[in-house]
Amino acid sequence: MKRSEINQMLQEARLFFETGSFDLPPWADWSLQEWRETQWDTQAIRSGALGWDMTDFGSGNYQERGLMLFTLRNGNAFEQSKTYAEKIMMVREGQETPMHFHWTKTEDIINRGGGNLILELYNSNQDESLASNDVNVMMDGIPYTIKAGKPITLQPGMSITLETGMYHRFYGEKGRGSVLVGEVSKVNDDASDNRFLETVGRFPSIMEDEEPWRLMVGDYDHFLDLNSEEGLA
Repeated sequence: MKRSEINQMLQEARLFFETGSFDLPPWADWSLQEWRETQWDTQAIRSGALGWDMTDFGSGNYQERGLMLFTLRNGNAFEQSKTYAEKIMMVREGQETPMHFHWTKTEDIINRGGGNLILELYNSNQDESLASNDVNVMMDGIPYTIKAGKPITLQPGMSITLETGMYHRFYGEKGRGSVLVGEVSKVNDDASDNRFLETVGRFPSIMEDEEPWRLMVGDYDHFLDLNSEEGLA
């Protein structure tokens, strides 16, 4: 994926968040130069993987299988008393986040506006395969029993609690527009707490055809490492 394409997607997401009246912290809009010149201690930001993030899950087709998000808060080595995390996401029509569960993280997925979010849920077996039995799930504090894999529609304002070991995939309902999706959860660890049903990638391979418009969490070490040639530029 070209950096110019990623820059355009980031700009679209930034505008989408603004349109949805969801404000981000000031450093969300720092340029590469501002990151390099900042007088503030950003260790907690980097340690917690806070900030802009995107993935195509190794698909090479971000529009159909991918996710754009911004992590606002997350427990980390510098904020060990913080036991929670929060994200805001842009999910496009038909854009899938593939089937996965978390070993330790419980999360609430919240439709904060825009279109409808569709989820499909399964319990997991001991061998971490999909189970066929009904799924017991809480939605906005009310318990429901759902047939395994039956699509669930989250309209704006609705939320669902996804417990550990509960497989889930989601996507924006076609014809309804992009969805502003929030996540409130236990501490997030994408490096070790995601169990995808199939093998997927994490960060897209990037062709650097222009300077980053905004840094993403996968860019911090490369562009801000003071021992690197780029970091000293």
